[in-house]
Amino acid sequence: MRDVSFQLNNWEDKFGQEYTNRNKMSLRDLEKLYKKNYGMKRTELNKLFLGKFDNSKKILEVGSNIGNQLLCLQEMGFKNLYGIEPQEYAVQLSKESTKNINIIRGDVFDIPFKDKFFNIVFTSGVLIHIHPQKIRKAIREIYRCSNKYIWGLEYYANKYTEIIYRGQENLLWKADFPKIYMDTFPDLKIVKIKFLKYIENDNKDVMFLLKKNGKE
Repeated sequence: MRDVSFQLNNWEDKFGQEYTNRNKMSLRDLEKLYKKNYGMKRTELNKLFLGKFDNSKKILEVGSNIGNQLLCLQEMGFKNLYGIEPQEYAVQLSKESTKNINIIRGDVFDIPFKDKFFNIVFTSGVLIHIHPQKIRKAIREIYRCSNKYIWGLEYYANKYTEIIYRGQENLLWKADFPKIYMDTFPDLKIVKIKFLKYIENDNKDVMFLLKKNGKE
């Protein structure tokens, strides 16, 4: 049975469409946003973490929205790119803005791919929208679909902290997501981790690359 949580319902409905409309931007604008927030473009961050990887790696983004993060990877030369997104509106927009990237409707609680299908599975600002009581269910699916690497960029706090999001409760949290992964799956090891402080305030995010132990 498909998991239908309060958060997922909101994301699939009008609330999620409004988010998509607010955040529609070109790849160039995305790069400018990262530069403004962190002093580094998204492509620069990607190269720090994935720069040595062969561009034939099969990569899945969970929660791809209209596909900009995947477009960024495509610009770097990666060829086998997939995305799942629970919001049908965003999936349709992604088909207009991307080419040779396979984005389909799906969600983190039931990823529609077989075990270990991807070399890398990643999220970018997705785990922050999952209720703390359901986070382990979500990351178990991510872990299941990866044969080696899990990559993420998420809001960071050393303990779970709720944030009021656009005037609403129960929609956004920050936490130590790398630790949650490793507490859930002790075989996961950190390959690289970088804390990213915002230029204009004291908040920070974390980008992390984890590897299943023994995988080369």
